[in-house]
Amino acid sequence: MPERTSEELDLLFGALADATRRGIIEQLAAGEATVTELAAPYAISLPAISRHLKVLERASIITRSHEGRWRSAQLSPTSLAGAATWITLNERLWAERIDRLDQHLAALTVERPQRQPDTEIESPTKTKRGRP
Repeated sequence: MPERTSEELDLLFGALADATRRGIIEQLAAGEATVTELAAPYAISLPAISRHLKVLERASIITRSHEGRWRSAQLSPTSLAGAATWITLNERLWAERIDRLDQHLAALTVERPQRQPDTEIESPTKTKRGRP
């Protein structure tokens, strides 16, 4: 699958940023559903659900169809593949950076040994003569 552009990733991650839209995606994972079915678990209007669906459609996460009076939605088969690819590439990049940081810190520790703690700590309440 070709990598998504920065603009496409912005749309995708923006669409996934909303809990209602993530819930709709989870519902659609079970199969195609009508707008009314998708709205059932939420205390929001059908027009609000339709707006959420438009965001998901614009991000290419879902496709919508229209048969007579019924409008339905379904997940796009490869909708999240671009995001998964981007996340995998960046996860690898950050893992490599953390490994290099670990190596650098280990080298610093070898070069500069840890300072040994003082064995005798003077009490702040005692004076030099041993009296409080």
